[in-house]
Amino acid sequence: MLLDTYGRIATDLRVSLTDRCNLRCTYCMPEEGLSWLAKPELLTDDEIVRLVTIAVTELGVTEVRFTGGEPLLRPGLVSIVERCAALRPRPSLALTTNGIGLERTAEALRAAGLNRVNVSLDTLDPEVFQRLTRRRRHGDVLRGLAAARAAGLGPIKINAVLMPGLNEQEAPELLAWAIEEGFELRFIEQMPLDAQHGWQRARMVTAGDVLEALRTRFTLTPEGGEERGSAPAERWLVDGGPHRVGVIASVTRPFCRACDRTRLTADGQVRNCLFAREESDLRGALRAGADDAELAARWRAAMWGKKAGSGLDDPAAFVQPARPMSAIGG
Repeated sequence: MLLDTYGRIATDLRVSLTDRCNLRCTYCMPEEGLSWLAKPELLTDDEIVRLVTIAVTELGVTEVRFTGGEPLLRPGLVSIVERCAALRPRPSLALTTNGIGLERTAEALRAAGLNRVNVSLDTLDPEVFQRLTRRRRHGDVLRGLAAARAAGLGPIKINAVLMPGLNEQEAPELLAWAIEEGFELRFIEQMPLDAQHGWQRARMVTAGDVLEALRTRFTLTPEGGEERGSAPAERWLVDGGPHRVGVIASVTRPFCRACDRTRLTADGQVRNCLFAREESDLRGALRAGADDAELAARWRAAMWGKKAGSGLDDPAAFVQPARPMSAIGG
C-alpha cells in the first residue's frame, strides 16, 4: 500500500498523459502557451500501463483518473484505457477533460472501459468562454458533453472555476443549467498553480462567495450527516434534492487530512501532493531496468514522505510549486 507517516493511504491515482492543451485558460497558462515537454521526456504508452499496473496490483490503487494538460490529445489514450481496464483487480477508470474532442472519442472510450468523465466548463456564454480560454471552442465542449452522455459515461461532472471580472456572477445560471442537463456541477476555487504566478488570494472567488451566490436562487442543505472522508467536494442538496452541487475549497477549506491521492506526471515523476515542491523520479529507474519490486519500493518511499498539508492554510509561508497545473496533472 501507499502509506504516509500521518496514516493516510493513497488509493486514488491521477495520471497525467500530456502537458499539452488546446486551450489557454487564464488561470492556467499564458496566451502564448508554454514550452512543452519533448517526446523523449514523456512516458510511452507501455511505460504508463506498466506503472498503472504496479499501482493497482502491488500498491492498492483502486481508482485511476487520466488527466493532462488535455488527455484527449494523447494519441494512444483509447488503448491505454483498454489495457488498464483489463487489469485485475479492475480499477475504476475516469477522465478529466476540457471536452474538446470528446464528440469523436466518447464511444470508443466507453467501449475501451472508461467509466466516467469530468468536463471543465466555466461559463455558458461563448464570448466569456473565449475570454477565459482564448479560444472559440464553446460549441465543441457542449457537443462533447452530449456525446459523453449518449455513450453512457456517467455520472458526468462539470468542473467550473469562477474568476473575478469574467464569470463570477454565473454560479446560479450554471447550476440551473447543470440540473436541467442532468450533470453534477462542482465549483473549484482557483488554485495557485498558474504558469504566470499571478494568483492572488485576495482576488479569488472563494467557496463562501459561491455558496452565497447560489443561495440567492436555491436552497442548499448539507448532504447527509456523514463525514466527507477523502472526497474533495463538500456536497449540498439543491432545493431538498435529489440534485446536488459540490464546492471544492482547496484554498479556504483544504481537505489534506483525509487525502488519498498519488500523482504521476507525464514525464514519470511521482507527486505526493498537488502542491508539492519535490518529485520522485520513476521514469529514470524504469528506463535503467528497474524491476516492478524496485519501482513499487520507490513509489512507497515517495508517498511515505508526504507532508501533513499543502501549506495553503499559511499564506505567509506558502510557496507556489515551480511547475504549473498543465505540467503536473492538476
